[in-house]
Amino acid sequence: MPVRVTVPSLFPPPGYAHASVVEAGTRLAFLAGAVPLDAAGKIVGEGDPVRQAEQVIANLGEQLRAVGSDFAHVVATDVYVVSSEPRVLSDVWGVVEASGLSTGPHSSTLLGVACLGYTGQLVEITATAVVPESGFESLPTPTSTPEFG
Repeated sequence: MPVRVTVPSLFPPPGYAHASVVEAGTRLAFLAGAVPLDAAGKIVGEGDPVRQAEQVIANLGEQLRAVGSDFAHVVATDVYVVSSEPRVLSDVWGVVEASGLSTGPHSSTLLGVACLGYTGQLVEITATAVVPESGFESLPTPTSTPEFG
């Protein structure tokens, strides 16, 4: 299980840890950015960063389940929000906190950015999670990849 560290000599972070430490030999999952698309590939919550954040959290939960993990095992996230307004970033962070993703708490960076990959996209979250021993059996069998050289 990850150890979350809040550094006493630094300003206390609001709802996240300064660092997460994972013992060597632990299986980690590095998740691609979760985006606010539905199963048909359509943007959910067009123009609404809070609704998009809710969809992103739902999609991130699906990604985690697919690799045998969950929100409690997330050790780090990057939260991207298309906005230069701290209030909008705070509103999106409120969705992250309410989701249970910040259980632990995990280490996170919240960023205001100019744009993201899909037209109309306002929120994206990347994550790194521990895959607990009990989740190993749900992982797909590795496939070989061609050698480059």
